[in-house]
Amino acid sequence: MTPGSSSRERRPDGAALVIAVILAGLAAIIFWQTSQMRVPPIQARVGPTVFPYVIATGLALLAVGTAISALRNGFPARSKDDYGPIAWIIGGLVAQILLLSTAGFSIATGVLFAFTAKAFGRGPLWQTIPIGVVFCFVVWFLFAKGLQLSLPAGPLERLLTTGSF
Repeated sequence: MTPGSSSRERRPDGAALVIAVILAGLAAIIFWQTSQMRVPPIQARVGPTVFPYVIATGLALLAVGTAISALRNGFPARSKDDYGPIAWIIGGLVAQILLLSTAGFSIATGVLFAFTAKAFGRGPLWQTIPIGVVFCFVVWFLFAKGLQLSLPAGPLERLLTTGSF
């Protein structure tokens, strides 16, 4: 230890080490689950297992890099958490979950959009909810009609696509 340095400066970044462990755990789970997949022999060389192995390898490399940076104190000091915006985003997620089956994708995700915008200090809810609903309806329409994917339809989607609730 050099003169004038404290043990606090040399302590590894605990939060970053936890993140490294989580990344390594995710990589291990993906490797293990992919190795358990039953793949037909014709797809054995390049098939559905290639991409998960690439993702798992990337996560493992990120885990190693994060751990090295944590041990070297390579991360900048973090600012204090501001719990207000976090509460708005969590509230938006809860509202979306509760509204999804009854109000449909556009309204539920529009509320999430508005709450997230509020968390970032943008516009009042009376303004951001309609903007979010319009954006989310366009997304619903592209996915449901354009790609034929099934997203929850509520009264708005039924009204605008079939003309009835």
